[in-house]
Amino acid sequence: MARPRKPDDPDLRRECPCARCGLGYPLVVTWGPDDQICGYCYQQAKRTRGTCECGHIGVLPGRVEGRPACRACAQITLNIDCVRCGAEDEIYRAGLCWPCALSETVDGLLTNPDTGTIAERLIPLAEALKSMKRANSGLTWIRQRHVTDFLNQLASLPELTHEAIDALPRSRTRDYVRGLLVEHGVLPRRDELLVRYQDWADTALERLTEDTHRAVIDRYIRWHHLRRMNQMDPVPHGTFLRSKQTVTVAINFLNWLGERDIALADVGQGEVDAWIAGGPTTRLLAERFLGWAMDTKNAPQGLTVPRHRRGNSTTLSATDQDAALDRIVDGDTLTARDKAAAILVLVFGQQIQDIAALNWDDITVTEGLATITLGSGPIVLPAPLDGPWRELHANPGHDQTAAHPRSNWVFRGHSPGMHIDPMHLRLRLRDHLVSARAARLGTLHELSKTAPAAIIADVLGYHPSTIERHAVDAAGTYAEYIASVREHGQR
Repeated sequence: MARPRKPDDPDLRRECPCARCGLGYPLVVTWGPDDQICGYCYQQAKRTRGTCECGHIGVLPGRVEGRPACRACAQITLNIDCVRCGAEDEIYRAGLCWPCALSETVDGLLTNPDTGTIAERLIPLAEALKSMKRANSGLTWIRQRHVTDFLNQLASLPELTHEAIDALPRSRTRDYVRGLLVEHGVLPRRDELLVRYQDWADTALERLTEDTHRAVIDRYIRWHHLRRMNQMDPVPHGTFLRSKQTVTVAINFLNWLGERDIALADVGQGEVDAWIAGGPTTRLLAERFLGWAMDTKNAPQGLTVPRHRRGNSTTLSATDQDAALDRIVDGDTLTARDKAAAILVLVFGQQIQDIAALNWDDITVTEGLATITLGSGPIVLPAPLDGPWRELHANPGHDQTAAHPRSNWVFRGHSPGMHIDPMHLRLRLRDHLVSARAARLGTLHELSKTAPAAIIADVLGYHPSTIERHAVDAAGTYAEYIASVREHGQR
């Protein structure tokens, strides 16, 4: 995206305006008596591509009768011939166009200083970086000091494995480049959330003040949480967060016992009650740890903790749902991607984590029909609900870099090969839905007035036990109803 122009000078606009934009910016080049142009228009002229009236295909910096024209037809002199590839393009430095400059930079950073060549295993990464559609953006990213330093370290590794990269200093650049290596087949895919949890757990153990308690938590992590996570492919983000929170509460509880010289094997109901009463409601999560501790004979039997339950969740009323849908579908403050996600919350009651994980196998977009499969079968997206999906299908985004060469995610994320982070998507929608949870529950509440729970559980992909209290009509009928009332202005 081009940077916005700063305000122009009214005096320059009156005395010597730019012949192209008519604004008052300093003129930098004269290509004829009637073609004195400013720096902004000069840059744009060098990036204008197409077919000239004479048949020339390439950069069209000049103007002939108001139409873009090649250098020959416009009779202008401009250096746009790359000395390396010979193509017409904007020159970046030393006679090199942006793509060639990017290629030269990548080769220099990934060359092993000991061998003077790029290791064969890094060639796929090098080719991916060189092929970025926006070479100027690629150069901007790759020339940052922390990126160049990391790529130099990568080039010097004696072997290229996940373990070798893990040994390098932890940084977002390390994680991002690792993702690129996986996406381009250099490294095998692994569950990064599982690895992150293992790293977090090792650090968390250091917070325990008693060695005996440290041994208990170590077993709790390995034989309860990690054993369960190892059976998942991949580990859901919600499981990752809940496991961290549960272990954190357990550590705080054991440290509290340690301060009072109480062993876990000797803890009584009185101590448990005092712990629960002395802090926030999240302490109720100790139920999960104590249940495991009693099952494994690490704690006395019979200890009880009230179940941790969320407070009463608010729901978005039908009127507020209609108003939110109007703002989202008709407004221009949201991207097509955010509109598509918001529609799934407001109309189909979908959870943000499920929306984030949608792939294009679930979506069909043709000239006459747009459908989405959330449960047992496809649901038709009627107009105007199909508009954002058609736009997103035509331009899925995140295709200008090397991060998503074969991505099938509907909502592509910043990390290579990954879908958008659910929390990031939730925050993007917060200003328009106030609360995605309230909007989702409001939708299910309204739909629950019309049909048995089994229907919506089947059509929208919910588990029957989850949707029992939200009996809903078939989603396609409800979507048609929403589209109809919007079209006829009936509420």
